[in-house]
Amino acid sequence: MSEADIPLVVAGLRHSFEHGATRSEAWRRAQLEGLRRLLVERSDVFEAALLADLGKSGTEAQLTEIGFLVSGSDHALAHLARWMRPRRVAAPLVVQPATAKVLPEPLGVALIIAPWNYPLMLLLSPLIGALAAGNAVILKPSELAPATSRAIALHIPDYLDRRAVAVIEGGIPETTALLAQRFDHIFYTGNGRVGRIIARAAAEHLTPVTLELGGKSPAYVDDSVNLAEAAKRLVWAKFLNAGQTCVAPDYVIARRDVLGRLAPKLADAILELYGNAVQGNPDYGRIVNDAQFARLTSYLDEAGIEPGAGEIVVGGARDAESRYIEPTVLAGVSREAAVMRDEIFGPVLPLVEVEDLDDAIGFVTGRDKPLAAYVFSEDSSTRRRWELETSSGALTFGAPVLHLTVPDLPFGGVGESGQGSYHGQRSFDVFSHQKAVLSKPLQVDTLGPTIMPPFTDVKDKLVRNWLGKLR
Repeated sequence: MSEADIPLVVAGLRHSFEHGATRSEAWRRAQLEGLRRLLVERSDVFEAALLADLGKSGTEAQLTEIGFLVSGSDHALAHLARWMRPRRVAAPLVVQPATAKVLPEPLGVALIIAPWNYPLMLLLSPLIGALAAGNAVILKPSELAPATSRAIALHIPDYLDRRAVAVIEGGIPETTALLAQRFDHIFYTGNGRVGRIIARAAAEHLTPVTLELGGKSPAYVDDSVNLAEAAKRLVWAKFLNAGQTCVAPDYVIARRDVLGRLAPKLADAILELYGNAVQGNPDYGRIVNDAQFARLTSYLDEAGIEPGAGEIVVGGARDAESRYIEPTVLAGVSREAAVMRDEIFGPVLPLVEVEDLDDAIGFVTGRDKPLAAYVFSEDSSTRRRWELETSSGALTFGAPVLHLTVPDLPFGGVGESGQGSYHGQRSFDVFSHQKAVLSKPLQVDTLGPTIMPPFTDVKDKLVRNWLGKLR
C-alpha cells in the first residue's frame, strides 16, 4: 500500500463507522471471536514469525503474546454486555422528575501503533478494547519486526471485518502519512521521543492519545527477603525476551552488603533458568537488530574500563552475527554511568548501591517516574513507604512483571513513562466516550416555579435553601 492510499483507507473506515457497521453488540462479539480464532488457528504462523524476529521460543510466544491475547479476548467477551450497558446515576431534586445515565459510545476511527519488542501482543491487545468499544481501527505494526508484521497483515483480513479493520505496514513515511489524518483516538506504545511526535501530530486534530512509554523501572531489595528466590524472580523478569521488555527491572538498588550476597544468587538463577550454554538455549531470545546490539554492547565494552561503568560479574559474552548477548550482571555501577541514563532494554542488569531505604526512595523519586517499581521486602513499613512516597505506573512486591496478568489492574505509565492506561474494562473505556444523557418530561413544569426567572421572593428562598443544603 502506498502513502497515497492511506487517506482513502481512513475515509473508507470512517464511512463504515458513520453508517453504523461497528456499533452492534453482535458485530463486536463477532470481531472478538474472530480475533480469538485468528490467534488459535494461526498460532504456528505467529510462533514462527516471533522466532524469526526476536528468536522467541514457541513457549515464550504463547506465554507472553498469543496466550495473553486469547485470555484478553475471552475476558472481553465475558464482560462485553456489562461494559456496554448504560449506567444509571441519580438526578438531584432540583431537576426532578428526571432520569440520568451514562452511555458508553464508540469514538470512531482509532489508530494503534505498536513497537517491535512484543510485536503481536502490543498491537492486538489495544485492538481488543477498540473492537469491544465498537470502533473502526487501523493497525500499524512495527517494521522492525517484519515477519510478525507480514503475518498480521496477511491474516487479519481473513478473520476481521475488512470494512472496519485495516493493517498498514511500513516505516516512517507510512507512519507520517497516517499521522496527517484525523483520527478519534491514537494509541501508541514505544519510546518517549516518538511519543512526543505522536502527541504533536494528534494535537493538530485535537485527537486524544494514549501513550504507553517506558522508563528505567527500579528493583529494590533488602535483607528481609529470601535472596535466592528474589534473585530467581529478578532474573526471569529481566531476561525474558532477552531483556527487551518495557516493564523489565532496569536496575537493582540495595545496600552494599545485600548486593554482595545477591550477585552470586543472580548467577545461580541464570544457570538454573538458562543453563551453562545460554547461546544454544532455544528458550533465550536474540536482540532485534544490529543497532540495538551495538548500543547494548557499548555498555559491556565500558565495563571495567570507564570509571563507574561497573564490573561484569556474570555473563558478558556476545556474538554479533546472531545478535546474541549473554545475560549479564554489572556490579559497582555508579548512578551517573552511561548504563543508568536511558532505559537499557536488553539483557544487562546493573547493581547500584544505596545507603539505606531513605537513599533508595530519594534516588528513585529524583528521576523520571518509571513504568513500574519492584520491591522485595517483607517489612510492612518499608512497603508502605514505597506505596506512599513514590510514584510509578505500577508497584509490585515480590512479583516483577506479573501485574500485567491481572485484567482489572490498569496498565500504563505516569509522567515520562506514559499517559493513560488499559487492560480489562479500561481498554473498553479508552476507546469509548462516556456520554451524559438526561431525560425530563415536558408534561409537568417543575423548572418555571423553581429556577427560571422572574425570581420572586419565594424562588429566592427555595434556591437559597437548596444551596444551603449543599454547603
